[in-house]
Amino acid sequence: MELIGKRIRIIPMEIEHAYLMREWGVHENPLLFDYNLPPLSDEEIEEWYHYKTRGYNRKYYSVFNKENRLIGYMGIKYIRKILKESTLGIVFDPNYINKGYGTESILTFLDYYFNKLNMRKMYLDVAKFNKRAIRCYEKCGFSIVNMYIDEFFDQNLDFKNPYFLKEQSSFVLKNGKVYNYIYKMKIDKNTYLKKREEIDTKQNRD
Repeated sequence: MELIGKRIRIIPMEIEHAYLMREWGVHENPLLFDYNLPPLSDEEIEEWYHYKTRGYNRKYYSVFNKENRLIGYMGIKYIRKILKESTLGIVFDPNYINKGYGTESILTFLDYYFNKLNMRKMYLDVAKFNKRAIRCYEKCGFSIVNMYIDEFFDQNLDFKNPYFLKEQSSFVLKNGKVYNYIYKMKIDKNTYLKKREEIDTKQNRD
């Protein structure tokens, strides 16, 4: 399987791709530190890869740009074949965010997901404070269907940090623990087809 977009190429993830993630940049925003890949040995990278790719109800893919650089990966997990639905996960090299690669990758994958795999729905979870990611998902046709709170990965979060102060309404302090709001978003096949038609019409007009 190989999916080709204007600037990206999506293929099934291989162990060699996991090693390339060592070359990625890091997020400066402490709220996103959980997405930074920590220094890992070869053995730890192999463990991470096998953890991600094992199992019948999950599939992971690597995203390369035109220069053949690994710029991200995406996966569908909790695959429910009878209901024809799954949950999307996507992570990009911080050096390549805010450049339209995420939107292009998702739209390219959704075409394969709905039209080739014949799936009906896709869900994803995104932190309320992650406005950039939410805008990307909405551009692709996702909409918010629910909200819940979850324990934040960094319980030693600096409450005076400007990133936190800007997004403090996305957090809850309860019983000495830090929680953050999570949006659950969804797209179905009909919504995707309409969004795809809108995008194609706009591109042809431009």
